[in-house]
Amino acid sequence: MDMDLFAGVAVSDLPRAVAWFDAFLGEVESFEPNDTERVWTVAEHRHLYVDLAPEHAGHAKVTLFVGDFDGFVGAAARRGIEPDTRETYGNGVRKALYRDPDGNEIGVGGAPAGAP
Repeated sequence: MDMDLFAGVAVSDLPRAVAWFDAFLGEVESFEPNDTERVWTVAEHRHLYVDLAPEHAGHAKVTLFVGDFDGFVGAAARRGIEPDTRETYGNGVRKALYRDPDGNEIGVGGAPAGAP
């Protein structure tokens, strides 16, 4: 079955959110389907979008699991976006937790260091 995933994040200020997510995600394809949304294609058939919905802003929890955890975290840092926290689970899986300007939780996970 073919399927695309769109994970949505409600925000209170669209231009501020677009600037933050552009810096966080870097050079990925994006598009504007209408005046209140912006969509980033984070992988084939996988999209993260922000939606101007101030009454719901700050309550999202999204996790992206990336193939190159250190590369992603380092690139985001070079663009001025630092994680609030970092942790390593007992099985070696790593997670960096970011918060956008509205307080939405965007986690980035990765395989244990040195894993193929």
